[in-house]
Amino acid sequence: MKKQTRDRVNRTLSESDGAPAKPSGAISGEFVTETFEYDGGRQVTVYVPPDPPEAIVFAGDGQRISKWGRLLEEAAVPSTMIVGVHGRTDEPLRLHEYSPGFEPKRFAAHEEFFVQDVRRWTESRFGVALPVERSAVFGVSADGELALALGLRHSQVYGAILCVSPGGGYKPPGVMPSPLPRTYLVAGTQEPFFLGNARRWAERCAMQVRILS
Repeated sequence: MKKQTRDRVNRTLSESDGAPAKPSGAISGEFVTETFEYDGGRQVTVYVPPDPPEAIVFAGDGQRISKWGRLLEEAAVPSTMIVGVHGRTDEPLRLHEYSPGFEPKRFAAHEEFFVQDVRRWTESRFGVALPVERSAVFGVSADGELALALGLRHSQVYGAILCVSPGGGYKPPGVMPSPLPRTYLVAGTQEPFFLGNARRWAERCAMQVRILS
């Protein structure tokens, strides 16, 4: 059973990292939060844009997406829906869900929930079934590892990977998918650990493109 809450956003609310995502700033779209049975009750928060979406982004740590609606509406970008799967507040358990190398069974269960259950619910609930080239997976830090892992393992689902400051738990695999999803990597010059990880991934992706060429 799933429990749904809707927030019309015309006010400013605060949020803690572990709390359900709540709206921030005045926007024209809305947020919908639903609780799934997975893992004893896992929430998913969706930013629904005011216009029919032309793109959809699936993201981990969905309790943190409350500011994205305003930013998207202020930017000159196509109408974009954000589907944010909430993450664990316990950091070790969060890492084990996001990186396949730590606890494969836990990662696989979360992977199925994220890729299959949430995507099917999104299509059914919002009538949104965009083609792969209009679908992306996004993450930051450990969640960036999740974006890379899911994007590469499910290139038939996600046409783009958006990864910011990837962690070091998930390394580039020996076998990369073909075709490779469009992969965008960002890291700051003042965070050498994450910058090194981003460069390692960029080099591996570039190598794959050269091999396929």
